Amino acid sequence: MTDERVAGRRLLVALDLDGTVLLEDESFSPRVREAVRRTVDAGHIVTIATGRSWEATSYILHALGILPEFVVCSNGAAILSRDTTQETGYARHTTETFDPTEVLTLLEKHLPDAKYLVELADGSRLYTHYVDDWGLERDTAKHVEIDDMKGRQVARVVVVSPEHSEDEFISLVEQIGLHHVSYSVGWTAWLDIAPQGVDKSTALEQVREWEGVAPSDVVVIGDGRNDIGMFRWASGHGGRAFAMGQAPDEVIAVSTDLTGTVYEGGVAQALDTLLETAAAPS
Repeated sequence: MTDERVAGRRLLVALDLDGTVLLEDESFSPRVREAVRRTVDAGHIVTIATGRSWEATSYILHALGILPEFVVCSNGAAILSRDTTQETGYARHTTETFDPTEVLTLLEKHLPDAKYLVELADGSRLYTHYVDDWGLERDTAKHVEIDDMKGRQVARVVVVSPEHSEDEFISLVEQIGLHHVSYSVGWTAWLDIAPQGVDKSTALEQVREWEGVAPSDVVVIGDGRNDIGMFRWASGHGGRAFAMGQAPDEVIAVSTDLTGTVYEGGVAQALDTLLETAAAPS
């Protein structure tokens, strides 16, 4: 039986990276590369929508073996476009920024021992403490004091507070009251802050328009709270939102489909499901 949601259509498939395409050690989820290649060969667009900076994304994109026209990074604050004159094959197309002074001052008061990182408009990064998951060795990141981060235009602020549990961190962030920004709390005591009104969905909507894909032909796959915006965006326009099997309940609640965990090859399972029911686009 043909699934009318995907049959004969050119889909725009946006994949989260960490916990979706990638395992904790940055190896690929089982069968994901093969499934992505089959999806691209079938005529669909497969791209990335990640909270990572471009500098921490580009090598993954190339290892995955895809070259989409647009890639979404920094939780939607940065959109990269294909540019063969660049060493990585991409250049910054759109970047949303904000002044983090007020937010950093507020957070510093409540989380004085936290570790802070900001991503500047050109993709370079400043950090107060080294964190393995930030991949700081891959670029020209610079160690600074938190005051050196203030008064700049940044695309993203990241805060890590290891001494807090996930629930404690969520409660604390809610109590602090962050205004004029968008934010999401990660799996552990990890906070991502973007310009107000910006998340993966706002960037993907631009990509969808530039690619000429119908709103109902969007498919997103992710596992984290920073994917909730793109899940609601996709499902709200008739598209599909696949939550990974290990996703938190609030992420699963706004999904349209549930796939396997990242260890079980959930992305490959979701893509295979789509390809089984979709004819090649004309």
